[in-house]
Amino acid sequence: MTDFSPAQKKYLTHIRREKYLIQTARIFLFVGFLLLWEISAREEWIDSFIFSSPSAIGRTFLHMIQDQSLFAHIGITLMETLISFAFVVLLGIGTAVLLWACPKLSKVLEPYLVVLNSLPKSALAPLLIVWLGANVRTIIVAGMSVALFGSVINLYTGFRGADPEKLKLIRTLGGTKKDELTKIVLPSSVPLILSIMKVNIGLCLVGVVIGEFIGARCGLGYLIIYGSQTFKLTWVLMSIVILCVIAMVLYAMLDLIEKYTLKK
Repeated sequence: MTDFSPAQKKYLTHIRREKYLIQTARIFLFVGFLLLWEISAREEWIDSFIFSSPSAIGRTFLHMIQDQSLFAHIGITLMETLISFAFVVLLGIGTAVLLWACPKLSKVLEPYLVVLNSLPKSALAPLLIVWLGANVRTIIVAGMSVALFGSVINLYTGFRGADPEKLKLIRTLGGTKKDELTKIVLPSSVPLILSIMKVNIGLCLVGVVIGEFIGARCGLGYLIIYGSQTFKLTWVLMSIVILCVIAMVLYAMLDLIEKYTLKK
């Protein structure tokens, strides 16, 4: 067992205390916000019909859990998000590899990728509904459209940033383009790929919700639109809270995968 010096023990205690204080401050800030929101609604400092309250959201959540109507909406949104995310990862890495392997093709396509990435994706959603119909496939494509082009650009830029000296060594030893890719480019880009995946999971969720706003009959995006149209604003706020929780859980899962992979 490692023996620490008094200075090291003092430093480690300081780190643990600082971490504890940060976690405690986060919890108090969150709880304080909920209490202020609840008190403001009950004391009529704010209009509870418009802003709802944590207790009303909790009651609505429990009621929809009991009648099992909420599980279908959460499941649909989660399924669409994960499918669109999987396609973004596969197509993003595949397209970036193709652009890296074919420099001339990358010079031709790069301006178009930049333009497609800069387009407001919410403006594309109505067109996707017209082209593909109001179905799950359209919503998955909407989720992909938000994250795919930026993912390709960032991955391609990362692949191009591989160590030129190592690539030169591979070529000197008679290696092929495939050897450069599998032995240098992809292994060195693993942290970048994982980092982009953490960003893309949130973007895919955003894209799926945008698609559900327009062409869905189920899902959390549909609940938000339906609740706003029928003035069931508690449904809207509850759906937003659930989306935040889903985003946090998915991000945390990918963060754990990243830490485990980087340790390996």
